[in-house]
Amino acid sequence: MASSGSLLVGDVVRRNAEAFPQRRAAWMSGRSLTHGELNAQSNAVAAELRRRGIGHGDTIVTWADTCLEVLPLFVAAAKLGAVFAPLNARLGLGEALPIAEMARPKLLVADPEHFEAAAELRRRLGVSLLGRIAGAPAVGDAVDLDAEALPPSAGEVSEPALREEDPHVIFFTSGSTGAPKGVVLSHRANFLRTYQGAFLTESERCVCMFPLFHMAAFTLALGAWQTQGEIAFVPVATAEEILHAVEACAANRLYGIPAIWRRILEIDPKRFDTSSLRVVDTGTSATPIELLRALKDRFPGTALRIFYGSTESGSATCLMDADVLRKPGSVGKPSPLVELRLTEGGEICLRAPYLMDGYFENPQASVEALREGWYHTGDLGSLDEEGYLSVTGRVKELIRTGGEAVAPTEVEAVLVGHGAIAEIAVVGVPDDEWGELVCAVVVLAEDA
Repeated sequence: MASSGSLLVGDVVRRNAEAFPQRRAAWMSGRSLTHGELNAQSNAVAAELRRRGIGHGDTIVTWADTCLEVLPLFVAAAKLGAVFAPLNARLGLGEALPIAEMARPKLLVADPEHFEAAAELRRRLGVSLLGRIAGAPAVGDAVDLDAEALPPSAGEVSEPALREEDPHVIFFTSGSTGAPKGVVLSHRANFLRTYQGAFLTESERCVCMFPLFHMAAFTLALGAWQTQGEIAFVPVATAEEILHAVEACAANRLYGIPAIWRRILEIDPKRFDTSSLRVVDTGTSATPIELLRALKDRFPGTALRIFYGSTESGSATCLMDADVLRKPGSVGKPSPLVELRLTEGGEICLRAPYLMDGYFENPQASVEALREGWYHTGDLGSLDEEGYLSVTGRVKELIRTGGEAVAPTEVEAVLVGHGAIAEIAVVGVPDDEWGELVCAVVVLAEDA
């Protein structure tokens, strides 16, 4: 077992299973996992992976839609000291290929919808093993990693060589140059990002709108588990699915990007019981004062908060409930453990013990982003007389839309090959719902 002083992600799940084995840990569309089941299933998957030669330092790339079967695999990787690297489930084979190649996986895992493409991806990259979850077909030598189909582990699985500074996950994010980059987060970083204190009034029951390839989905899950609580996922982030999950799980926390909150506000408040909510959160893009007022009216008695951060930094600032109407346009003050400063040019720089370790096998980008311990966000900001931060623009050419960062050059690279396009420029256009919209300005070819 790991030493008692280590901040290891797998230990969060193990301790919950010891303390509250029957308490629910995760829910989706009527299915659920208790803390005891999640721990036992993660041990079964970890034992199978170890038997197949997957261990400390190996990378596991997953390509799957949101499903509960991802969670035991995520925890199993943490217990083995393997690195968990989820691919965007919306990618096609051509888009996924260079990202998976960059990660150099020893194991590629897919669900039924992605299994055929994953098999081709494995062939092209020469990946050692192909795994299947969520009922993906039994084809060739694919390894069944659905926990319920595996024999139970003889005991708790752990990796004696694992240290909290070791990589835990790689999340792929768009780069300002247009080349995707892998953000490496250690066990220590993810533990600190999601730790919510020792004396909570109640366990968190959180509904997650993000898909299970997005950093925020795993952060929200770990955040709930750190309180010995539960996380609820939705197959598609519609207002109806989200509100149904709130009602079904009596959720006390809901995070939504502004675009999702607008859709929720359009739903008749009598259709779903949301009286259990105690905290409603938002962030990732500009949040108009009108939306904040509407949320305060719709969810009386809840605390409303606005967060600013990124995959690289985690939660950087928070505007607390008492200030959301008093400080419109602000994203608040630095989160606990975070230091914030502005460069002479106004770029927002952050320092915290839970910053990323760097970009996977990209030392040049890592040095550029992390200078003397400070993460240079590429965002421009200003501080008011009380020290509250407002985000005013960007240094880097990134479009922030619906909680995602999109590099214009990535979109341009896809469209420039179209025979009808002679010239193209992709820009962000301000939008009240999405923050920004991706807009392509094109010059048609003469023969188009």
